[in-house]
Parts: sequence; structure tokens; C-alpha cells
Amino acid sequence: MNVTIPTPAADPAEASFDIVARQDRTEAEVAALRSDVDEVKARVERIGRAAARPVLGGTDDTAPEVKGFVDGYLRRGATHEIKSINGTVPSDGGYAVPRQIDAMIARALTEISPIRAIAQVVQTGSAGYRKLVTTGGTASGWVSETAGRPETATPDFAEIAPPTGELYANPAASQAMLDDAGFDLEAWLASEIAMEFARAEGAAFVNGSGLNRPAGFLTAPSSEEFDADRAFGTLQHVASGDAAGFDANPDARLIDLVHTLKAGHRQGASFVMNSATLAEVRKLKTADGAFLWQPGLVEGQPDRLLGYPVVEAEDMPDIATGTVPIAFGNFRHGYLIAERTATQVLRDPFTNKPFVHFYATKRVGGQVLDSNAIKLLKIEV
Repeated sequence: MNVTIPTPAADPAEASFDIVARQDRTEAEVAALRSDVDEVKARVERIGRAAARPVLGGTDDTAPEVKGFVDGYLRRGATHEIKSINGTVPSDGGYAVPRQIDAMIARALTEISPIRAIAQVVQTGSAGYRKLVTTGGTASGWVSETAGRPETATPDFAEIAPPTGELYANPAASQAMLDDAGFDLEAWLASEIAMEFARAEGAAFVNGSGLNRPAGFLTAPSSEEFDADRAFGTLQHVASGDAAGFDANPDARLIDLVHTLKAGHRQGASFVMNSATLAEVRKLKTADGAFLWQPGLVEGQPDRLLGYPVVEAEDMPDIATGTVPIAFGNFRHGYLIAERTATQVLRDPFTNKPFVHFYATKRVGGQVLDSNAIKLLKIEV
């Protein structure tokens, strides 16, 4: 007879030890996974910080062409270190700055120059720029599915060729500043160039004569005729109702100014005036005593007049007989700025020793693009 002997139960202590060991292994694996995740997060954060960090700054991450241009040419006047990044020579007006510095100048210009910040800006590869625009729209019509398509009228075109000029700045630094390795030369140079360019641009985009400089929007002809009646390139102005300033109902005049602009252009439109005019406008009230001007509700947001942002351009004229102190319009549709992409810098250590001058030049042009997109308030009866 076969007798089955039962297998004795496992030792409880050994079973408990196995469970603890498995738990330890699981916790170790989870810890390893967490460590991997933390490492990946740290790498992503480092990449994000590197992407957000300004391109320029004199660190080891600075592009080689920027190092060669700044440390070689700007600091010491060496030219052999930058011949590989552009083809210009000093006799042609200097060396074209690297893209990183040019972009830095462009960002500063947009922040400083009020009209550039709201106008349409195009980059060109040559000194001239031309654009065809339709003056009456493209003809169209309605037909049935099987009907013939009659010929439509040919649209009228006008050519826009913004007058251009050579914009220049000539900041200077002492040789001691250039020899100081801690001196952030590229940031200083970009800031100085942008400040001088912005000052000259601000005047030209508003009042430029068009002779070796942009044609300002206030130098364009204007009349009180409506959009359908005016010649292309002529702006519309609204009279203030008083020969010396605003009349008894300034809110009505400003509302008229806003609504002479077509609804499509009012999306993105803004007022442009100088600080002295804005000080007067801020005092204007409606018949029930409410101020027309409203401050920005959030820090960094523009102040508003009749619901539209106000841009301060100090080159706009003051309130006086016959002047145009206020402009209103969609300047991205109405004013075109055309500029050659490269800024050139010529190092001049000889003219004003012991200072080193950096003669920077750039071709910039500007002109009214759509005369229906900008309206003017003129001080007259």
C-alpha cells in the first residue's frame, strides 16, 4: 500500500524574506525609473533655458562667427578672422555684421521706434524695393453653374517704390573699453546703433521728405474727400472744427476720425500722437463728464482712446493751426518700411584717437502703402 507523505509547509520566515526581497527589487526599479525621468526633465529644462537665453552674451556658446567678428574685428581690427562669413570689404562700406548681432539690432529697433513697431516691414536683398498694389480691387461677377463666364474688367495697379536712403550711426568707444574682456561689446554696439537708428527713423517715417530718406506719412498729400473720391496715395483728413485746436465737441471729431476708416482696417488700428498732444487728449471729456482716454488695465498694455491703443511718437507735431497732431489707422496696412537686411560696420580707430569709432550703415526706405488705411486729424475749421 502506497502512503502519501504530505509535504511540509514552507518556513514562514523564508516566505517573508522572499516577499521583502521582491519589494526591495520593485522599489529599486521604481527609484531607477524616477531617476531616469528626473534626468530627462533636467535635460529638457537645460535645453529650454539655452533656447530662451539671448544668442549674444560673450559666453562659450557664442557662435564662432560672432566671436571672430567681435573679438577679432571690433576689438583688435583683425580682418582675416571674418572673411569667411561675408564677402564685403571695408572699401565697400565695412563688414556685414553676423546675423545674430543684426537680429539683436532689429529687436531693439522694434522696441524703440514707435512707427516701426506698428508698420509693415519687409527685408530686401538690394537697395530698391517695388510692389504692385491694386487700386480698385479685382473685378468679379455671378453666374449659374452652366453659364458662360464673361470677361471681367482689368484691375488697375499702382507701383509702390519706397524712397530709400543710407541710415548711419557712428558710436565710439575707448581702447580701454575694448581691451576689457568683461565689456559686452556686441550688446553695447547693438544698443548704440539701434538707439541712433531709431531716432533718425522716427523722424523720417513721420515727416521724411523722400529725398535720400523715407517719405513720411505726414508728407503725403491729404484732402477731406472720401475713399472713393480721392486719388491713390492721397490721405483723408478730418478737420478739428477750430483753427487753434479742438472745438466744443472733441469726442465727436475723434469718433468721426475713427469711422472714416473702413471696418476691415479698424481691426488692428491705433492712434499716433506725441506726448504734448496726448496730455491734452487725456483731459478731454464727453458731455456726461466721462474721460475719452482710458489707461491700460494690465501692466504692459497700451493706453486706449475710444477703445483703440495710443502710440506715442514724439516726431508728430504739436497742436497748432494747420498741423496734423493726430493720426489714426492700421499702419501695418497703410505704411511700408523696406530695408536691406545687412547692417555694415566700418571700424575707424584713426579719426578721433584715442577713441575707436564704429561707422554703421543700413539702407532703409518707407512710403504710404494704402492711403485708405491711415486717417489724419487736422487743426482747421
